[in-house]
Amino acid sequence: MEPSAAWKHGQGNASLRKLLVRLLVFAVIAAAVRFAFLVTLAGESCSLGTFCFFSAPGEKNGDIVKAIPVTTANWAVGMGGAGSGDPLSKDSVDSVRFYASVFRGFIDEGMLLPSSRALCIGTNGGSDVLALKEAGVADSVGIAKKAVKPLVIAGMPHRVPFEDSWFDFVFVGGGEFDKVLQPADVAAEITRMLKPEGIAVFHVRANDTYSFHSFVDLFNSCDVVRTREVDGVVIGLPKIREIIMKKGKGFSILERSGPKGDSLNGKCLLREHKLQLVLEAEQLIEEEPLKPWITLKRNLNSIKYLPSIVDISFRNRYVYVDIGARSYGSSIGSWFRKRYPKQNRTFDVYAIEADKAFHDEYAGKKGVTLLPYAAWIRNDTLSFEVNHDPGKKPGEQKGRGMGRIHSGGSSGDVSRVPGFDLAEWLKSTVTENDFVVMKMDVEGTEFNLIPRLFETGAICLIDELFLECHYNRWQRCCPGERSSKYDKTYGQCFDLFKSLRDSGVLVHQWW
Repeated sequence: MEPSAAWKHGQGNASLRKLLVRLLVFAVIAAAVRFAFLVTLAGESCSLGTFCFFSAPGEKNGDIVKAIPVTTANWAVGMGGAGSGDPLSKDSVDSVRFYASVFRGFIDEGMLLPSSRALCIGTNGGSDVLALKEAGVADSVGIAKKAVKPLVIAGMPHRVPFEDSWFDFVFVGGGEFDKVLQPADVAAEITRMLKPEGIAVFHVRANDTYSFHSFVDLFNSCDVVRTREVDGVVIGLPKIREIIMKKGKGFSILERSGPKGDSLNGKCLLREHKLQLVLEAEQLIEEEPLKPWITLKRNLNSIKYLPSIVDISFRNRYVYVDIGARSYGSSIGSWFRKRYPKQNRTFDVYAIEADKAFHDEYAGKKGVTLLPYAAWIRNDTLSFEVNHDPGKKPGEQKGRGMGRIHSGGSSGDVSRVPGFDLAEWLKSTVTENDFVVMKMDVEGTEFNLIPRLFETGAICLIDELFLECHYNRWQRCCPGERSSKYDKTYGQCFDLFKSLRDSGVLVHQWW
């Protein structure tokens, strides 16, 4: 062999040796990092077969996820490697350590066993599932919109692909339940999958008693075991409420929440937290105003809207019912959609208006359902009149007069319109898990409709009511004269408002 060839051959061997040495060093470093990570998480050496390079003899994986051993490495692949979700990042380590400590506490209390089947819903990359396995609950799995194999399968929280009474333990952490669009459906699905006496744990915002009770009401077959405030681990959620619920023994999968129109002797079956909201509302105007068109209109600025003082999360639907809606811009467009605080929720809007003059403009209004009838105490055909302003002749009117159900002695145009039972319609349209706002401006018919709502219990379906009460008020056009359109007094209107509040209904004086 020529010297030049031998030299080249020697150089090639040296390069190969350097490459092998570098690979060996890299492997040793990787092993050291992995060992350090496990010790940091577990506080011990590699002792769980599913976490180690080699499974312990006789170690079995959980019944749910069997095919692939859960390792930090394949979790990293599922998480997409480095970045904010990198399992080697401080946030990920903190998340696993936090959940592992939570689950170990449940194990110490006997609410969670190493033999339990556990499900994490809406899991963020599987950190809570990993923590369950770290705590010794091998038969654990997560479900989220995006799969992170082998810890998390893809699925929707309101349609989970597991049998009835399958899990002993369900966990929804990180405020994920706050984000679901169909909380009642998700709650029903969790209840369906839980075994009798199974445990469900939630980490939610629920910062006030109203939202807490709204959440609890979703689970009609579960009892609250405990609730407490804990430090959060999710960015933007420094404080969370931990709610632990236990499923009853005798639950049937056919059991579901129905209409909440329950009443007792004309009073809603409301708990202390709702009665407290009524006490915190703005004061009613007890003394009759001499200039109601000024005083009552100013009162609108003092109204304490319910969503401005409580969290309205955990409701299945958000509904606004405008009775006596008139034109779209009269109150739906000018007030409700612009001024009512909605907490970024989308409301289904129902406009109830019997006057045909306003029907056409609702045809192109997205998200608004027009009910072209008169709200009444039963299904019937009614006489409907459009009144003119006092002191003005028909040719001097500005805009359309106010319409109301005809009761005799007409001073305006009368026509026949279909009427419907408002209370029964409300009970068939919304449920106890919906957030319902109602505005009622029915030109005196409120003295018929309100008693009917109490009689049927439908009044309990209304979370917030804006009521204009019509009485023989002083006339703007004619000093010293009262309106002859209505026979009720301001005192009777005040009594109506007071009886609503005394019964636990959050009602505001509307103009």
